[in-house]
Amino acid sequence: MVVLLITPRAEQAEDWARLLSALVDDIEIRVYPDAGDPTSIDVALAWKAPYGALARFPNLKLICSLGMGVDHLLQDPGLPTGVPVVRLVDPNMIEQMSEYVLYGVLHFHRRFDVYQRFQLDRIWEELPLPHTARRRVGIMGLGAIGLDCARKVAALGFPVRGWSRTAKEVSGIDSFAGMGQFDVFLAGTDILVSVLPLTPETAGIINARSLSRLPRGAYFVNVARGGLVVEADLVDALDSGQLEGSLLDVTQIEPLPADSVLWSHPKVRLTPHIAGLTNPETAAVPIAENLRRLREGRSLLHVVEQRRGY
Repeated sequence: MVVLLITPRAEQAEDWARLLSALVDDIEIRVYPDAGDPTSIDVALAWKAPYGALARFPNLKLICSLGMGVDHLLQDPGLPTGVPVVRLVDPNMIEQMSEYVLYGVLHFHRRFDVYQRFQLDRIWEELPLPHTARRRVGIMGLGAIGLDCARKVAALGFPVRGWSRTAKEVSGIDSFAGMGQFDVFLAGTDILVSVLPLTPETAGIINARSLSRLPRGAYFVNVARGGLVVEADLVDALDSGQLEGSLLDVTQIEPLPADSVLWSHPKVRLTPHIAGLTNPETAAVPIAENLRRLREGRSLLHVVEQRRGY
């Protein structure tokens, strides 16, 4: 089996080769763009492959995302048809994402956003602290990441609500589903957390209308994709006081352009898409499992429904 690694993190290539070779017998790892004979490539492990690159390999049998998202693959107009695409579901990445969400919720709940501004202005002042049991946290997206986030936030004593495309029953979580229940979900959410996949249906879902449905003074945390957000509407909501603060790990354009108002907005905190980073040491395990399944003709894990986008 010949596996082609396509990643902007070339420094990890040796780690991937070492780890996968130890887990799967008789495989050869090549690193893009040094693919050799294009007809010999069986599997592509890809993160943000150049558009059209995967179409060069006529005998591909499997495309594995090197991240939990797959929009970077599905947006490629040259994506080979008929080749299964699988997501990376790595417990270590889920833990990282949940840690980030927990930080974001606590950051705003304990008013650290305001205290940071107080420090800059040399203000020594106490702020009222809402009771944890009254600070309602809403998680948009109840897949593997969202469920883990929801359970861990609830374990801290916050009332947690979840919203997803289809109904989910999760112990201790108030669940809402579909656009018919979206407004009700938002109206009871003080800290909104997005872990939704980016699909044609979710693109721009955080906009002037949806933000207006939140209680005034709510907060927004985005660890999913920047394309979910209409950034001009987000800035307007922050400026008007409809939103009190926002923590963004993702933006519409990455890296964020130097002239973006988000860099300097006093109510925005930014990180450079680091909420969950792929660690070859742990990610190689689920990838190797799918490589073995492919070779043995067994059902693959975490196959993407390309029509739905996840």
